Amino acid sequence: MKTRWRILVVDDEEVMCESLAAWLREDGYDVDTAPGGREAIEKAATGSYGIYFVDLKMPGLDGIETMMRLRGLDAGAAIVIVTAYATVDTAVAAMKEGAREYIVKPYNPEEISLLVGRIVKTRNLERENAVLRRRLLSRHSVEDVISKNPRMHEILDLCREVASLRSTVLIQGESGTGKEIVARAIHSAGERAGKPFVAVSCSSLAETQLETELFGCETGAQPKPGKFEMADGGTIFLDEIGDISPKLQVDLLRVLQDRSFYRVGGGEEVRVDARVIAATHVNLKDAAAAGKFRDDLLYRLNVIEIHLPPLRERREDVPLLARHFLERHAGELGKGATDISEGALGLLMDHEWPGNVRELENAVERAVVTSRGSTLGEEDFAFLARDGASRRIPTFPPGMSLQEMEKHLIVRTLERTGGNIKEAAAVLEIDRSTLYEKIRKYEIPR
Repeated sequence: MKTRWRILVVDDEEVMCESLAAWLREDGYDVDTAPGGREAIEKAATGSYGIYFVDLKMPGLDGIETMMRLRGLDAGAAIVIVTAYATVDTAVAAMKEGAREYIVKPYNPEEISLLVGRIVKTRNLERENAVLRRRLLSRHSVEDVISKNPRMHEILDLCREVASLRSTVLIQGESGTGKEIVARAIHSAGERAGKPFVAVSCSSLAETQLETELFGCETGAQPKPGKFEMADGGTIFLDEIGDISPKLQVDLLRVLQDRSFYRVGGGEEVRVDARVIAATHVNLKDAAAAGKFRDDLLYRLNVIEIHLPPLRERREDVPLLARHFLERHAGELGKGATDISEGALGLLMDHEWPGNVRELENAVERAVVTSRGSTLGEEDFAFLARDGASRRIPTFPPGMSLQEMEKHLIVRTLERTGGNIKEAAAVLEIDRSTLYEKIRKYEIPR
């Protein structure tokens, strides 16, 4: 790890500058030197340094001013102020302006080694946290939702349009279609992005537990806030809203109407500003017609309605998603698989995916775990058939000729693959050149 860190030593005393640089080089670091602040800034502008040792007293630009300019070039730079004149005032001034550490001449080489080791360890943790934050944000961004399906693109455009509104959103779709991902994308694209996003599964708790979870309670010595209070200023995501009891439907309606509620066992009204995004796999209009869901609550929830299509209706996304999940899980699991064969993609595209995107991700992760090669093949997904996976059997109108059937099948396959010749040929198990010939023969528009 040490060799990846470059260090710049800045000191107008040549002997001190070179001796410190020599000690650091012995520890394995890549070290440059500069005789003053201006030279240090010039080197920092053209190079990349993770740590700076800057002398406090120098002609021209002193250590504090040099440090401030270096931080202007790189706000995350770790800067150590070095001085032979240690006072409380100079130490405080250096730390206030952003110095990571403060050391006094003459310095002990072992102490310098320990100091740099601590800084490197801290910086590495900071970098890892930054990477994790970027990954987290990328998974919740509208721009990073993976799809080339026109219907999904319309949904994503709608998400951007409504992101900064206070209006409630109702996301409907089968289990595993990515309802929470879309909810997080809406939250992240709007003005509430920096505030809490709180998710609640309404189907996993009994009525009394869910009531306490949502609204908090005052039955103990100290009030316990609920998820609505935790989401104040941000977004609360109510997953499987169709499963809540009639009593909680009334309580939720009050929150949507008045933006206030009472904690369980409490007598003081609590006001919140939390945007509500709800999701369900149940058709709430049918549930309301059957008397299982309140009409007035449905109207309050259904201000902005989003219907997520199941994966079987956006099969052109299967290869994109499969390769995305392969990259993610192969990296996390330390496996060497880097690609998916055309035959395996054809098998995945023919699967019905009753569990939708979630099931596809689980299937790819399972294949990555058990694979031994660099490419996932059909044999790596054989469990889909053993687990009851069904391949789609094309149906044709009666009286259709063999050539008409072939044309129909090619057209359907091209539609499923979004016009991707390579993927379509893999599904049909023919060469691309053969597919091109048949497209010309049957005058199939692309």
